[in-house]
Amino acid sequence: MTEQNEPALMSTQFHRQVAISSTERAGYGPLGEPVPAPELPSGQAATNAAAALRNLLHTWGLDPARYGTPQWNPLGDLIPPGARVVIKPNLVHHQNRSGRGLGCLVTSAEVIDAVLEYTLLAHPREIVIADAPLQSCNFARLTRSTGLQRLVDLAAARGWPVRLVDLRRTVSPSGRLGGRQLTGLLPMDCFVLFDLGPESLLESTADPARFRVTCYDPRELSAKHGPGRHQYLIAREVLDADVVINLPKLKCHKKAGVTGASKNMIGINGNKEYLPHHRKGSPETGGDCYPGESGSKRAIEDLLDRLNSSQTGAVRFCLASAVRFGKLGLLIAGCDTNFEGSWHGNDTIWRTCLDLNRIALYGTPTGALGRAPQRRIIHITDAIVAGEGDGPLAPTPVASRFMTAGVCGPAVDWVNTIMMGFDPERIPLVKHAFDAFPYPVADFLPDDIVVLTGAARLSAQTFACEPRRSFQPPPGWQGHCEARELLHAR
Repeated sequence: MTEQNEPALMSTQFHRQVAISSTERAGYGPLGEPVPAPELPSGQAATNAAAALRNLLHTWGLDPARYGTPQWNPLGDLIPPGARVVIKPNLVHHQNRSGRGLGCLVTSAEVIDAVLEYTLLAHPREIVIADAPLQSCNFARLTRSTGLQRLVDLAAARGWPVRLVDLRRTVSPSGRLGGRQLTGLLPMDCFVLFDLGPESLLESTADPARFRVTCYDPRELSAKHGPGRHQYLIAREVLDADVVINLPKLKCHKKAGVTGASKNMIGINGNKEYLPHHRKGSPETGGDCYPGESGSKRAIEDLLDRLNSSQTGAVRFCLASAVRFGKLGLLIAGCDTNFEGSWHGNDTIWRTCLDLNRIALYGTPTGALGRAPQRRIIHITDAIVAGEGDGPLAPTPVASRFMTAGVCGPAVDWVNTIMMGFDPERIPLVKHAFDAFPYPVADFLPDDIVVLTGAARLSAQTFACEPRRSFQPPPGWQGHCEARELLHAR
């Protein structure tokens, strides 16, 4: 790992800061009048995202003495020369199931491009743009349609040290979750196995018979997670990095409440069957899949387990048909068909996400957690267009027109959640990120967060009091995550 400078900016005070900036207009694309940017090779920030990022880095107070000059190098305070940098976007899938486009689903290539330009000013040795989307994602189609592949090709043509890497170890050739998995997209030696054992945040819920991931064989999860055993398969690209620039797309998430800085780290794991998302059954039986005990849902869950465990096409077809008829019966009876922990009582996914954030921060290439952070993580949120409703795979767009930045993911998430009109205390992933556990991801409390808006420095409490539009929560979260003032106003 490259030895990192510790400028005054990396003081405790800086660690607690979250910068926020508004964009010139809603959406992406070129500006009518480019913003002068003498520090960039082109001399201008020509897109909405580039201008927004430039303003964000200035608001954050990076390299203030040289701002406005060709020598301004804002990320140079955070990225040492010669560092290995991973840019981690949110590339969940090639298709938005709501039919409302990719702008609210994945990190914009325009944002990635803007971050890339400022990263190059810091003279890193290598930049890897990498993520592990769903196994059913068509990576080539996604990167073509978003313009990300063209961006990387152009960087290579210019001789820039930039690579694009699909971090998945397995993919679904059918293009559907639950299809037969092919192994070999990346070899096993591209990953490092971590076993957090009893230090995993999943340990207090450990029941190898109950952990589930939608459409995956439950036996796979039982082999990797149980009492005293909690394994993750982490991409070596991330562990070899000196700096990770985390670029989440802000949107609602039906299991975690929100996708932001902390949730985006789930994409550093190569195989989804290492990632418990919920526990089978209702809270009354030790699960967190759905609220309230239901014999019908228990029966359908058993069918789903048999379906996901079967490798025989005819058997799978029959079981899938039985599941469809079962769900139809629930709908006719006026019940929901939630079988994947898509509600505010999900007590599993936040634990998995925070385990991965701890590994991202403290993990070593040998599969152990270091006593101190092993790399710097910079969190920059793409919320120029955000997603509300049934995220992460079927969100609808919100012209939210802002970006946020910070070096503490939980603090960034706290501010993002407020901007969505939600109460951070009611989102377990955001709330519990500030808990006191070994290898913490935040070493201060939410009350210590300072929000930098350019015009003012505000406490998180003061910032939360400002009026704002509330995002539409996912169905299982409605009435359970909104800020109370906004909830009472409805």
